[in-house]
Amino acid sequence: MSYVFEVPPPPTVPVAGRQDVFPVRRIFCVGKNYAAHAREMGADPTREPPFFFSKPADAIVADGAPVAYPPRTANFHHEIELVVAIGARGRDVPRDAALALVFGYAVGNDFTRRDLQAAAKEKGHPWDVSKGFDESAAISAIRASGEIGHPDRGRIWLSVNGAMRQQADISDLTWKVPEIVAELSTLYTLRPGDLIYTGTPAGVGPLHRGDRVEGGIDGIGTLANVIA
Repeated sequence: MSYVFEVPPPPTVPVAGRQDVFPVRRIFCVGKNYAAHAREMGADPTREPPFFFSKPADAIVADGAPVAYPPRTANFHHEIELVVAIGARGRDVPRDAALALVFGYAVGNDFTRRDLQAAAKEKGHPWDVSKGFDESAAISAIRASGEIGHPDRGRIWLSVNGAMRQQADISDLTWKVPEIVAELSTLYTLRPGDLIYTGTPAGVGPLHRGDRVEGGIDGIGTLANVIA
């Protein structure tokens, strides 16, 4: 079979300490999964079922790579997040079996065109253009769960030009990783290569051209990018 144009290679993420890489199939994101962030966005932080949105797989940006300031926005925000990398197939997975699907964990930055998101919310429109744009999903190397287990606590932080902006603990997640994976598997058949960005703590804020944005999660890794 031939194609009408050259097929690009799949987006990939390095795996820490290994030569092979993790091919990205889909990117799912969880909204409002830290109570303090829900409050700063004017939402109710009560523990209602998680909701999800998506980014295209080719939105991936590697640690250390520049991130182009996106078009059509004047309010470009950072959102530091724990990322779950799926390594096994599952559908309707019970919560107590959900971690068996997890290949590993990484640090992510869910870049957001906040002004476009606010306009979409006001009109009841989807968030696609505010979340799923080019270079909107930065990610560190993945640490395999066979090496680090399944972390359920650890400091998560982000700084811009050395000034701390976000700081919390992943134990503050409203919906924990097994709950997120189990719930998402009722909506989609999860497959190897899927990534789940699990939500951001309070302190999101604007980025400008030339800013250096750095973040990390204790025991998992760090992530740094410059806004081009």
